Amino acid sequence: MQYKPPTGSIPDAPGSYQFYDAEGRVLYVGKAKSLRHRLPNYWQDSAKLLPRTAQMVAQADHVEWVVVESEVDALILEHSLIQAHLPRYNVRLKDDKSYPWLAVTLDDEWPRPVVIRGRKRKGVRYFGPYGHAGAIRSTLDLLVRSFPVRTCSDNKFVRHERLGRPCLLYDIERCSGPCVGAVDHPTYNGYVEDLMGFLSGDTEPVLARLDAEMQDASDHLQFERAARLRDRIVVAHKAAESQQMVSERPEDFDVIGIAEDPLEASVQIFHVRRGRVIGHRGFVAEKVEDLSSSEFVRLVLAQVYGSVGTEVPRRVLVPEVPADLDLLCSWLRTLRQGPVDVVVPQRGAKRSLQETVTRSAQEDLARHRLRRASDHNARSKALTELQSALGLREAPLRIECFDMSHLAGTDYVGSMVVLEDGLIKRSDYRRFKVKTVKGNDDYAAMEEVLTRRLMALKEPPEHTPPDGHDPLEHAPARPRRFAYRPNLLVVDGGKGQLGVAERVVNELGLAGEVELASLAKQFEEVYRPGSPEPVRLRRGSDALYLLQRIRDEAHRFAITFHREKRGQRMTKSVLDGIPGLGPARKARLVKELGGVNAVRAAPLEELLGLSWLPEQVGIAVYDGVRHTGGPTMTSPTMLNPTMTKR
Repeated sequence: MQYKPPTGSIPDAPGSYQFYDAEGRVLYVGKAKSLRHRLPNYWQDSAKLLPRTAQMVAQADHVEWVVVESEVDALILEHSLIQAHLPRYNVRLKDDKSYPWLAVTLDDEWPRPVVIRGRKRKGVRYFGPYGHAGAIRSTLDLLVRSFPVRTCSDNKFVRHERLGRPCLLYDIERCSGPCVGAVDHPTYNGYVEDLMGFLSGDTEPVLARLDAEMQDASDHLQFERAARLRDRIVVAHKAAESQQMVSERPEDFDVIGIAEDPLEASVQIFHVRRGRVIGHRGFVAEKVEDLSSSEFVRLVLAQVYGSVGTEVPRRVLVPEVPADLDLLCSWLRTLRQGPVDVVVPQRGAKRSLQETVTRSAQEDLARHRLRRASDHNARSKALTELQSALGLREAPLRIECFDMSHLAGTDYVGSMVVLEDGLIKRSDYRRFKVKTVKGNDDYAAMEEVLTRRLMALKEPPEHTPPDGHDPLEHAPARPRRFAYRPNLLVVDGGKGQLGVAERVVNELGLAGEVELASLAKQFEEVYRPGSPEPVRLRRGSDALYLLQRIRDEAHRFAITFHREKRGQRMTKSVLDGIPGLGPARKARLVKELGGVNAVRAAPLEELLGLSWLPEQVGIAVYDGVRHTGGPTMTSPTMLNPTMTKR
């Protein structure tokens, strides 16, 4: 480590500390009850440190810290910084697959259940996760027969609302028809509440109420209604039986099982609500950080329940007492806004369930080892083969590929895609709007894009020293990934494109730092600087497949951006560019008057009569729409030329 601050300069207070490398990237994030007592432990002889810790300290350039008010704040800040920076030497839980969730969109006027994957958002209640999407859809198909909420998309809902005619789901009693007013809000909201109650495992009150309604309908000789309620009860029972019962008591808890080896760990979580397993999920983690078993359990709990939108249950069953148990429970109680217990089951049904979940984690770790061995061996072989064939100084662990796209010289754009360790890294993708090139000039466009990208290697990384006590407001700025140096820079094309890249690299003084190659599509030939003859990689080789994959991905990314930009240009309205008429006013104006053509035909008096539209803006709209010739809206279907690339 280049700089070690004097012990006296380190505050004797709780906080989070961050080790940075020379390029400003965060290597490791930790927390401490006292920064002064914790940080000097890293300055001791490297032989006394654990191997991974010694490696991190050797790679670090300096350390910084953020002082907070309490140890709980330090824990929160540590979790936030790990999520923000993804440090190399912190253990991070990663889903071994993308689990589907059943979400109910409570922020809609007429909420609907939908199967989703990926990031959660506010205003939506999530149930699951489930093992596969088919399990959700089977359960949902049963439940909408009992609780007929809409499952259609918003576009389809609006379309049938305008038509005044419901879709087929209404006719087969799979929807209550909110699009045509066939159900009022209180009744519909009751269906939604019953659906969510069932999904959360609270089935008995719903079934009891349906049974009471059926008996009441039968007593009043409403036999058709009683028959419909009977059918709903039968289907609801089938849906309830699909959820595995693991507890005789209607209690809520999560069960966490962990299996680990010296290099990796697998985590399995079963979600039990009202005594039934309503979902499960799994994670894998690379053990890049030296942690004891209790510290790893603490990290699992912090990362699982610290994520946005994650439900914190009343009780969490763990295989071992986590480190900082009181501190962790205090944070979880704050998140849940209620009591939370973290316990190790000792006997009985819960102990048996804990062992079952742990066995599931062991099996998942075994499967992950097999997958990783296969994938890792193929990627390592491809990178080694590529290094040997192209004569690279080091294995190309980070490869960047660039491509250009345009249509007869218009809407010129460029793309940059990234492979790290043979895997696509979409978070580092970049796209460029070519600004200085007029007309059709691929070489000049490529030169502009490469110059803008490589200039980042000449600039120091942005970094702002932290200060203050707010753990979220004063977190250190994330370094620019754009400044990471590629081991190999690939351009799509032949010797001409390679010459452009070589000229840019030489002008920026990066010839000894960035290695170059170009891949010509016609014969899949690879060109290298200083060699007039191409390198011909063996057909079907892992190295050629790797280059083809990144080249095709760069082409796809460039084409997608070009179409997006061209579509935006070709769908400009006559209302664009009118002074004082921003997006909100424009949308409201079009909605209230009934379309752009209606705005164009509206007299000045009608525009000035809109109380929310300023007089000057109304006059500008009136003048603007009458001095604009041509069609009101240009559709992309009016112009459908073939996309050309070089």
